[in-house]
This record gives sequence, structure tokens and C-alpha cells, in this order.
Amino acid sequence: MPAKKGSKTAAKNTVQIMKEKAAARAKRAKKAKSSAKKTPAVRAEKNPPRKAADTKLAAAVAAEPRVYGPEKLKHFKELIQGKKKETMEELDSLKESMMDVTTGEYVSESSNYSLHMEQGTDAMEREKTFLFASRGSKFINQLDDALARIETRTYGVCKECGLLVPKERLEAVPTAQTCAEYKNTGMPCERGRVALAQRKAGK
Repeated sequence: MPAKKGSKTAAKNTVQIMKEKAAARAKRAKKAKSSAKKTPAVRAEKNPPRKAADTKLAAAVAAEPRVYGPEKLKHFKELIQGKKKETMEELDSLKESMMDVTTGEYVSESSNYSLHMEQGTDAMEREKTFLFASRGSKFINQLDDALARIETRTYGVCKECGLLVPKERLEAVPTAQTCAEYKNTGMPCERGRVALAQRKAGK
């Protein structure tokens, strides 16, 4: 009989130990879960500068001028007029090369002139000349549009977000009407997104 009592006591102790271990594991798991929930909040407290940076950017965008001043517009006008003169000279040279020396008339792509070409490479060169001439004419039209925008003081204003296109981009591409990022990706730059959000909010 005493042996049985001892066995029961031992079994009871074993069960008790297992329960205590299970309770300890549950407690640790609960503590770990609680710590995991608190971590993002702690990180947010340690890294609040992002909000400050956004506020600073928004203030800077709101304070930006929306048109270029007379001096800069004059600078762009001179730049564009120089580009136009240069392009027109190149276009005149191309037109001369497209002229039929026997008739003094410009040769169209559909004319019989191509039937008398001695070599295929001549036809290819002529096609290239027509292509360059077409591009030159298109560029001159774009330059004229840019000059018209200078007169109305809308030159350099991004047609997507309303901010000024950077001076460096306009000097490199005087016909540009958007920033490079929008041109390449179809999405406004960070400044542009802020400006659009401000416009939507009625600021």
C-alpha cells in the first residue's frame, strides 16, 4: 500500500512539473508577442524625422515661384532663337541636297528620280535626308511654340504639376514642358506629387 501512495505522489509531482513548464512557456510566448507589438512603436518614436522632412518639402513646394522672371525668360528666348537659327541653316542645307540639279526642283520620295538611282545606297541616303529634314521642321515648330509660351510667361511651367521645370533641363532641352522624370516614367517627381496634392487640397 505505501508503494502505491508513493507512486501516486510521484505521478502528481510529474504532472505538476509539466503544468508549471507549460505555464512558463505560455508566459514567455505572451511576453514575446507583447514585445513584438511594441517594437514598431518604439521604432517610430526613434525615427520621426520622415514626417518632419515631408512637412519641410511641402512648405518648400508651396513657397516655390510658379513663373520664371523676365531675366530668365530673356535668357531662354535668346537660347531658343539661337537653336532655331542653327536648325534652319541645317534645314536649308538638307533641302539643297534634296534638289534635283537637272530641274532645280525638290525631289519627293514618290518621284521618278528614285528610278534613276545608280546604287541602293543613294536611295538610303536620300531617305535619311528626308527624315532629318522632317525632324528639323518639327523641331522648328516646337521652338516656335516655346517662344509663344515665353510671350505669355507660361514657358517652363510643367504641364503636369504646375511647378517650374528646372533651368538645367530647359537649357538642355528648350522645348521641354515637363520634368525629366515625368518624361521618362509618366509619373510626377516627388515635388510634383506634393504640388498636385496641395492643389487637390485647395492650398
